[in-house]
Amino acid sequence: MSTETTGDRPLTIALAKGRILEQTLPLLAHAGLTPLEDVQKTRKLMVDGPAHGANGVRFLIIRAADVCTYVEQGAADLGIVGRDVLLESAPQVYEPLDLRIGRCRLCVCGPAELVAQGTPKRGSRIRVATKYDKLTADHYRTHGVQADIIHLYGSMELAPLVGMAERIVDLVETGSTLKANGLVVEETLLEISSRLIANPASFAVRGSEIKPIIERLRQAVVSMESAA
Repeated sequence: MSTETTGDRPLTIALAKGRILEQTLPLLAHAGLTPLEDVQKTRKLMVDGPAHGANGVRFLIIRAADVCTYVEQGAADLGIVGRDVLLESAPQVYEPLDLRIGRCRLCVCGPAELVAQGTPKRGSRIRVATKYDKLTADHYRTHGVQADIIHLYGSMELAPLVGMAERIVDLVETGSTLKANGLVVEETLLEISSRLIANPASFAVRGSEIKPIIERLRQAVVSMESAA
């Protein structure tokens, strides 16, 4: 748990850097939770937010892979993170709201000519490049395929091109990067969107501060979808 006293610090919300952040900021604005500094330009990792409750709100700007850890450990009361990260890391957190942003798919992809030959047969063995080791291993285990996982942090599409892997498992949004590298989607494993998560202890102790934020975000989701 955080060394700060939970009740005496601002309500802390962990935000993921990158693509999700670009879609998160308009949602926060709709909910009246705009950070007091431009989080896309500042080099600060902790930024104050608007007045809320007794101690206000602050935001942590961190890597998507770390959001679950900050919330699970109580360093953040709330967080916004993709469903892919949640399922891969399986943190002990509450998941009160689907924010319906950051939508994409987690897919198995491969070279077009290889995919055309069909999915790997039960009892076969393949090499798969991914940063989703657990989800990938679970998927292939269910189908009776031995998957040798090659962990990569990015540029997955390169792995089949240099013969390092036969397949990749990665997020697909538009598919343009796959197409540019001669890859195609073989199978969609999961539909992904960003979720609001909460630390269970914070939810119990600071429910009077957290629940109104959940409701404001819920209304913001409805409002933005209605306007789209």
